Amino acid sequence: MAGETRRAVFAQPDWLRQVPATRRLPADARVVFTGCGTSFHAAQTGGWAVQALEAVLSPPAADIMVCISHEGTTELTMEAERAFGGDVWLVTGKADSEFAERVDEVVVCTPELERSWCHTASYTCAVAAIAALNDEEIDWLPGAVEEALRADVTPFAQQRVIIAGAGRDRATAQEAALKLREGAWVDATAYETEQLLHGHLAAVDEHVRAFVLEGEGRAEERAHDAVAQLEKLGCEVTLLPTRHPVVDIVHFHLLTLAVADARGIDPDPIRRAPGSKWAEASGSPYPYD
Repeated sequence: MAGETRRAVFAQPDWLRQVPATRRLPADARVVFTGCGTSFHAAQTGGWAVQALEAVLSPPAADIMVCISHEGTTELTMEAERAFGGDVWLVTGKADSEFAERVDEVVVCTPELERSWCHTASYTCAVAAIAALNDEEIDWLPGAVEEALRADVTPFAQQRVIIAGAGRDRATAQEAALKLREGAWVDATAYETEQLLHGHLAAVDEHVRAFVLEGEGRAEERAHDAVAQLEKLGCEVTLLPTRHPVVDIVHFHLLTLAVADARGIDPDPIRRAPGSKWAEASGSPYPYD
């Protein structure tokens, strides 16, 4: 079970060491990031980000659009590129796609295309590539991820999960929820920390498993407030210290593998095995056996 997902998760230190680290976005440019799904979560770590459909509906007023698309085939992201009036950069795992041929700059951030559709390494490599484009040092990330992969992560029994984070951790919460939904078929929901505390707790009880990303400064204070309120509701809560989106998501990669293994689930096809109703609904059956 989980052959390709597990391989990608534990390949992350090696893949991260190969992320281009010398390219930089122009310091004076207005830059917007875009993508869909996991790629949109990666986009949000870079700064101003707009979901690809929203970028089609209302093209952002920026000098450069950085599109994230692992295979270089994401339809809505390509539509956003076509609707945009400025230069376009592409962060991808494939140098020779039709998408790559149309844009101004291409950053290939992975050594290969990830075969699991529960994307893990392609996410962290995209986030690292975006950080480098923003003139952030990334050479420490492979070692930090290597350390994070040594953690002992225990699966949970609950079917409902909430994950909260604020600031840069908000994207991590969203990606964590998506991994648990895709790879372990768990009803996981991401919240911005402050939003969680404004009404959403009404639907929370002792049957919910909760994770709160700690953050810094005022976000850290509110994270501790969220933990206290969730514990009063009877939730099992884990407060997770945060360092960087590339490092922080690894806990949830391991958690997805642990829960999937415990429940006998193969996360690789994200439930889209050929012939399944999920494959039929999406129109995209998983192509690998």
